[in-house]
Amino acid sequence: MGDMVRLLCGVILVATVGMPSAAQKPQPFPRPGTAQPQAPPTPRPAEPAAPPPAAPVSQPAPPPTATPDPNAPTAATLGFPIYPAAQFIASYDAGRGQRYFLFGTVAPYTELVSYYRTQLKDRGDEVFQQPPTHMFQIGRFREETMAFPPGVTVKDWTWGGSQGYPNPKLGGQPGRFPTVIMIVPAPAAAPAPAR
Repeated sequence: MGDMVRLLCGVILVATVGMPSAAQKPQPFPRPGTAQPQAPPTPRPAEPAAPPPAAPVSQPAPPPTATPDPNAPTAATLGFPIYPAAQFIASYDAGRGQRYFLFGTVAPYTELVSYYRTQLKDRGDEVFQQPPTHMFQIGRFREETMAFPPGVTVKDWTWGGSQGYPNPKLGGQPGRFPTVIMIVPAPAAAPAPAR
């Protein structure tokens, strides 16, 4: 009888120790902004598998049309071309009589780099790989009269999963710009950029 009790206790012990490994592992609590993982559906064995429906060919969405900003600088005033679908965001004092002019666009980074290579007849330099940033320095940088080299900088604001540069205009469309262009003209006293 004692052996029977020990055997029964041993069976209960083995069953209890083995249970947690057979049980489903607890899932972590969802965090805001993350999608809940879903279990894949199990196919029904009685039904034959149907071919997946053909995905419709989607046309690229046209860039949102924005009301032109009457305060936006022009290519003539900046001395540099402005990408046609770009929206003026703001300008900032760079110092030494220079300003930064920011433009946002929904066009992809690579398209803008190609556009400025063609327009400026310059290959430019990729100054950062992460986030992708391409700079076209046009004209000579004069440290005694300039805060920043005259030129155009294109930056990809979608790198690393970012949604883009927020549109600072209340209710402005698009809500975020995937790519931002920074144009820095030469100071007024300096000679115009050579092309």
